Amino acid sequence: MEQQIFTNEVILSWLQYYAKNTTLDLEHVKMIDITKKNKNLIPTVEAHKTTLVFTNAGIEDIFYRLWNAGLGECDVWYNEGSDPSGEILHQQVKDMIDRGINASAGMLIINPNARNTAKIGLSNEMFERGSIKYVGSEIRTIILNKMRIDSQDDICVVGGASIAIEAALLAPEGNVIAVEYNKQDRATLADNVARFDLHNIKIIDHIDAENMKDCPVPNLVFMVASASTEQELEYLIGLNPDINVVIYTLDFKVAANITTTLQNYGLTDTYTIQVAISKLGSNNTFKQEPAPWIIVAKTRTNG
Repeated sequence: MEQQIFTNEVILSWLQYYAKNTTLDLEHVKMIDITKKNKNLIPTVEAHKTTLVFTNAGIEDIFYRLWNAGLGECDVWYNEGSDPSGEILHQQVKDMIDRGINASAGMLIINPNARNTAKIGLSNEMFERGSIKYVGSEIRTIILNKMRIDSQDDICVVGGASIAIEAALLAPEGNVIAVEYNKQDRATLADNVARFDLHNIKIIDHIDAENMKDCPVPNLVFMVASASTEQELEYLIGLNPDINVVIYTLDFKVAANITTTLQNYGLTDTYTIQVAISKLGSNNTFKQEPAPWIIVAKTRTNG
């Protein structure tokens, strides 16, 4: 079957079809064309009450994946053909898990429990355990705040698996290049990508011209400091002299010296903070977690 291209004219025809055949308020509808690369359906449905999804035929497990993500109570409005005409049908996702998409079309998904707020600092229990030791959610929240991710950012995340997942959620129109040196860590990150049903992450094992040749040029990088940090910075800044940099380290010497390194690469707008988190335990005493330094180098004109 020939795959449909969802032009402006086609999109408008589907909007008119649902406007005429439902009483739904389409004023704040979110549209997503998952026939294109790197489009995350499940996070979009989770965050919007009304989502107009454009999809090609042949996706056999789309409703199962929505149900598996806890979206079984969502309502789906659709028709049986490839054109916005004819009878409109209506079911809940939980009643559609054994069917797929048999025609290129647009369908409405209504999520009455949607939260239109960004998810920042996800609980570590939400991630696959695997081989990765995740940074505390409170510290991750601060890191993401310093990264100031825009929806269309292209981001490189080096050694920060949970940061890569949250970055992909916060940049649905952008891309994430996730660098993990360890094979087991790459496997765990891939499990998390599947768990969150993300399609805008590419996992690589190191930064070089060969690995980066098919990747977008990052405008933002987060790095867990390592022996290869300076080499990676040199390469990334060579690709994009205006890249914004956020570095995480538990090593005081690295924190003290990295600013000079960044300045040598032309990133002069830098500052360093230390984050200390203490949690009250069951014995009414506070337990201090590791206190990292976070180094920020900004180059954006909007700062």
